[in-house]
Amino acid sequence: MLLGISLAKLGLYSFSISGEAIMANSILVIEDDADIQQLLSEYLAGFGYTVHSEGSPEKGLSAFKSLSPDLIILDVMLPGMNGFEVCRRIRQDSQVPVIMLTARGDVMDRVAGLEIGADDYLPKPFEPRELVARIQSILRRSQQSSTHETVNFGELYIDFDARAALIKGKDIGLTTNEFNALAVLARNPGKTFNRDDLIQELRGLESDSYNRSIDITMSRIRQKLGDDPKLPRYIKTVWGTGYVFIGYGKDD
Repeated sequence: MLLGISLAKLGLYSFSISGEAIMANSILVIEDDADIQQLLSEYLAGFGYTVHSEGSPEKGLSAFKSLSPDLIILDVMLPGMNGFEVCRRIRQDSQVPVIMLTARGDVMDRVAGLEIGADDYLPKPFEPRELVARIQSILRRSQQSSTHETVNFGELYIDFDARAALIKGKDIGLTTNEFNALAVLARNPGKTFNRDDLIQELRGLESDSYNRSIDITMSRIRQKLGDDPKLPRYIKTVWGTGYVFIGYGKDD
């Protein structure tokens, strides 16, 4: 876990916004360690974010419903109810971006978080500036505005402005990260993206040396699209390379 009880001990005494204009987004931190709560609140406030912290799963879920934050930072190891269950309950009502903190950096913790709909993960101990970079990347993509851009691929309708994907007129409920991944592919039909390219597109960061996050994200998108990997209509796996959007539908 993160050590120390002061910003200086964490190396948080020298940071700058580097001229980047940051909107006053609200962030909910659900973390039972009071020191980490305080440190994250102070550090993130320095980057223009409004931060609310809760130390228990129940209070965190209550705050989520009352505050409607723009992003949630969620610890896995919480008392009484773990972060996976908290994330699962959040996903029943919302697609708000969720970054999970894993105490051990266990690969299976990361996989479990992504499989239930987390947008990103960060193992402890972590570099706070990397957390900010991930927050900025996720929020930037979730708030991008454009002219009203839509596209149809048979039964699949994608509204890039509303950030929604619909099958037969029904929203399939993609998370922020899932929609971003689908958007990258759907905007470039026929182009093969390898995993590192997709991670760079989604996070704006270099990939981990062992990273299954893209495969998990694609699996979840396919499930929601009702797409069979063996007979794909939308997303095809290019073995040994990555993924390509083929955009086949019944009406094509």
